[in-house]
Amino acid sequence: MNVIIGGSGFIGTRLSVLLSLSKKPFQIIDKSPSDFFPEKVLSADIRLPLSISFSMEPSALINLAAEHRDDIRPLSLYDEVNVDGARNVCDLAREKGINKIIFTSSVAVYGFAPLGANESAVIAPFNDYGRTKWEAEKIYKDWQAEDPVRRTLVIIRPTVVFGEGNRGNVFNLLRQIASGKFLMVGSGLNRKSMAYVENVAAFLEYSLEFKPGVHIFNYIDKPDFTMNALVAHVNKLLNRSADVKFRLPSSIGLLIGSCFDLIARITDKKYPISAIRVKKFCANSVYESAVDSTGFIPPVPLIEAIEKTVRFEFMEDHKAEKVFYSE
Repeated sequence: MNVIIGGSGFIGTRLSVLLSLSKKPFQIIDKSPSDFFPEKVLSADIRLPLSISFSMEPSALINLAAEHRDDIRPLSLYDEVNVDGARNVCDLAREKGINKIIFTSSVAVYGFAPLGANESAVIAPFNDYGRTKWEAEKIYKDWQAEDPVRRTLVIIRPTVVFGEGNRGNVFNLLRQIASGKFLMVGSGLNRKSMAYVENVAAFLEYSLEFKPGVHIFNYIDKPDFTMNALVAHVNKLLNRSADVKFRLPSSIGLLIGSCFDLIARITDKKYPISAIRVKKFCANSVYESAVDSTGFIPPVPLIEAIEKTVRFEFMEDHKAEKVFYSE
């Protein structure tokens, strides 16, 4: 049986669907209920020791639980969930004799990485999210090193994950384009690596077959679009002109973001605009991956994934369906 920690969330729900379709037994551990698999959920908080009784003997722990937004307060939550949570997952594995852990880390461990950064790129996180993901990776590696002949550790570092029902950064971008009021900050020549949720979930399922050892993969769906090309394609899907109507120099965008940061500190409120979000929007974030070497083939091409998401969110009526909030 496979245990999905954080399985009530966006990626966890897609993975649960795949495991259900392939008749692979699974259990969810989450502090939140699952709208899709309520009967599979064992309620627990990863920040606390995981004293769990399973109906079947677990064969793998898949940890998807994380604090990942840019505006988390208090900042200690990053360490409590991402780092202390990793220790608790490893303790659970030791207690139950589980020899396989799959951990979703993030390309945030590389920080503002050079173009084409692969799995051997320099680790240089610029925020608490990336730092705590890296700290968690080291904890899992120590666990695997305790019994390297029998234990399997898979670390998957996705780039930004998007898909139907997600309310993260990609959705916010698509919504702005769909509104007809999209404002391009910077030249739009910067490229972005993205990952479609169904493909990420499929690779998680695929990695259940990996043998003992440490396996580290970035996860990216290719090709990488420039912001200009992505906006043009979405506009075409919506039967609009492909041209970007409004542009703003990146320096002015950063100034506006900094003003919102100041207002947020004064008012103790969260705003959708911040300096770090503007900086991330204008930056290149292009990664390479060794996933191809495993023989895995993503089930959904990236261009089709974008089209499916745009149709679902802005051309069809799915207002009554569950949505997931993330970065």
